[in-house]
Amino acid sequence: MKIDSPRFGTLEVESNKLIEFPLGLPGLENCRTFSMLEMESAKQVVAVLQSMDDPDVAFSVTTPDLLGLHYEFDLTEDEERLLGVSKVEDLAVLLILRAGEKDGESVHANLVAPLVINMEGRKGLQKVMHAWGVS
Repeated sequence: MKIDSPRFGTLEVESNKLIEFPLGLPGLENCRTFSMLEMESAKQVVAVLQSMDDPDVAFSVTTPDLLGLHYEFDLTEDEERLLGVSKVEDLAVLLILRAGEKDGESVHANLVAPLVINMEGRKGLQKVMHAWGVS
């Protein structure tokens, strides 16, 4: 699959590298297929989730542990079914990052709505927590 990203130019992505978000993302329900682009560096801490449906949509993401965080939350039966979970070890939790609005240099992570991805089954969802500690 090919996409022309304004951020990364023309990208050719193998179908086995795509991640499907069957429900889209809140506010971006039409963006359902993404590719994980790894940033080339000696110490990789950030990846980019590039929408294959809308070339203008791309998010920087990282794992919570790189920010010193440990997430524990439950998935509903519907969420497990949507992700096709067979082993919890196949699940990855990622946080969407954004630049600070005032200075553009600080980085903020969305802690209330992590992405949960079945890396084996290539399916994901955004787990919106309505209150800290609530599934």
